[in-house]
Amino acid sequence: MRSLEIGKESRFRRLVLRDGSFTSYQIHFRLDSTFRVSVGKLGNCVFPPGKYVYTGSARRNMKSRILRHLSNRKVLHWHIDYLLKSPRARVSKVVLSGMEECRLNRLTDGRVVVRQFGATDCKAGCGSHLKFIGEKKTNRRQTKGNKHPVRIS
Repeated sequence: MRSLEIGKESRFRRLVLRDGSFTSYQIHFRLDSTFRVSVGKLGNCVFPPGKYVYTGSARRNMKSRILRHLSNRKVLHWHIDYLLKSPRARVSKVVLSGMEECRLNRLTDGRVVVRQFGATDCKAGCGSHLKFIGEKKTNRRQTKGNKHPVRIS
């Protein structure tokens, strides 16, 4: 069973993962307006409003990693934390995958807005693990290879 539910006090209350074969994930979210923020060593970054997909991985403790990203109460550590902590960011879904992180990222349509975002240690040359997918509706092609969406209800 795979589920993710929104709670009233925290944005997300329960995540159930029973299949240990997942090694990567994608967080789909929307920014309601232009967002300017200093992101760690990347410095000042500007993100236009629209839809985004962030691709990450966790070899262990996937549940904890995802819940941490989605929490408002956290020390800012990973690049994605700087975006998702903002009230302008609205997560629509999280997709789990057994596919390697960089391969999954390369199969995801979109354009790079901030180089090296989430990919400072990437050896595959992805350029960024955050893709801006604009205002168009997410379709199967944008998440091909993902068989296990975790729905937010």
